[in-house]
Amino acid sequence: MRKQIIAEKAGKSPGPFSHAISCSGALLFVSGQGPVNPATGVAPEGFKEAAEQTLANVQTIVEAAGATMRDVVKVNAYLRDMANFPTFNEVYKQFFVEPYPARTTVQSDLTIPIEIDVIAVLPE
Repeated sequence: MRKQIIAEKAGKSPGPFSHAISCSGALLFVSGQGPVNPATGVAPEGFKEAAEQTLANVQTIVEAAGATMRDVVKVNAYLRDMANFPTFNEVYKQFFVEPYPARTTVQSDLTIPIEIDVIAVLPE
């Protein structure tokens, strides 16, 4: 079970993420995933396509555990270039719906354009 926490005194979230999510049940911790297509072993060239492939890779693992992207409660995203942040938010909304998971997005000295790890609560 997930429950969105909104702290009115903290102000409105500036992007597609919740202030916090509380949950009960067994947790699933998904290791960082990148943009390599598992069928081809190749990463897409553009950032938008890389973000889509990365989130598709995360989704595959979440679903293999018996959960859905709606069960994700926390997302950590690492971008090589923060100029891609607006594009990341648009792609992100293709995979997550409100209430959005809690999220941290930081710039990192990656050799790939994006890496994402998540925590999900497994359905009972």
